[in-house]
Amino acid sequence: MAMHESGEMYLETIYVLSQESPKVRSVDVGERMGFSKPSVSRALGILKKNNMAVTNEHGHIQLTEAGEKIAKRIYERHVVLTQLLINLGVSEATATEDACRIEHYISDETFAAIKAHMKEHGTEVPTPFV
Repeated sequence: MAMHESGEMYLETIYVLSQESPKVRSVDVGERMGFSKPSVSRALGILKKNNMAVTNEHGHIQLTEAGEKIAKRIYERHVVLTQLLINLGVSEATATEDACRIEHYISDETFAAIKAHMKEHGTEVPTPFV
């Protein structure tokens, strides 16, 4: 399923927050992303409709298997691209911002080539998952 950049950003944010705490609330997502409660509510409604996220009886947000798969893909791209840009001499702040934009548009083929290039040239490829 093709997903818009904003949907991917919400999934990634929910994923990152869920790594910090098992209890992710919509207010947490809004605070992290800098979005209003109505914006977060609308986005979560779309994610739920598309079976990417669910909320439990306590109002905590959890990603479905499909949602987590997309979130992990985006998060890995973010971490690897940020490191690549830092390795090229870009400041950490700019590298993080640029990686956030690039991660949504880069093809699987190009991303795989970047990881292979980093490995081939002795650059550690970050592994964001434990």
